[in-house]
Amino acid sequence: MSDNAIKYIVETEKVFRSYPVGKSRVEVLRGVSWQVARGEWSCLFGASGCGKTTLLNLLGGLEKPDSGVVRVAGVNLASLGRRAAAKFRSERVGFVFQSYCLLPELNILDNAALPARLAGKSAGEAVERAAALLKMMGLDRRLRHRPAELSGGEQQRAAIARALVNDPDLLLADEPTGNLDSRTGREVLELFARLRAERGQSIVMITHNRDIAKLADRSSELVDGEISPQNISEL
Repeated sequence: MSDNAIKYIVETEKVFRSYPVGKSRVEVLRGVSWQVARGEWSCLFGASGCGKTTLLNLLGGLEKPDSGVVRVAGVNLASLGRRAAAKFRSERVGFVFQSYCLLPELNILDNAALPARLAGKSAGEAVERAAALLKMMGLDRRLRHRPAELSGGEQQRAAIARALVNDPDLLLADEPTGNLDSRTGREVLELFARLRAERGQSIVMITHNRDIAKLADRSSELVDGEISPQNISEL
């Protein structure tokens, strides 16, 4: 099946995930079945500790479920070995974190180009891709600045450019506005809407803020490790 024939960029089927705590185990995800259509901006909303980050880690191939199936772009992530999983993450999944995670010793152009270099692109191609994305983010005059010289909003936009540099099938965003003021946070959310509208970018974002969640195409609430059947965007 070609990528273009895949209807859902994300599919989970009866996913369970637990962690050992002392002599017992705590169930974090309890049979999660969930789908995200290709080109959709979908949001997972829920209180701290409800399992949002765990589910995001599973979608990014950073963890494996105890049972159940996780597919991203039609690929069953559990079927991938360690090297194949790392290659899949590098080439087909982009990550945006609350804390930006930019390397302080590199300027933002080199930060944004780094995933492309790690994926085997030439230095010239990696820099060209990164520069084009940073320009799209409104940072073309800041390319040679290091992260400490940028505002929080500028750092997050640079981090989004880095996440997109390998043209991923799926963008995963973990509380991307959590460290930003309300105005700058809105700018980042408007950027996600633009990425979805102009590039057809598939996005899964997690947040504990119901108002932010309602901005996505579709938002689902995670409660005690289970997906609520109601779309909170309609509430």
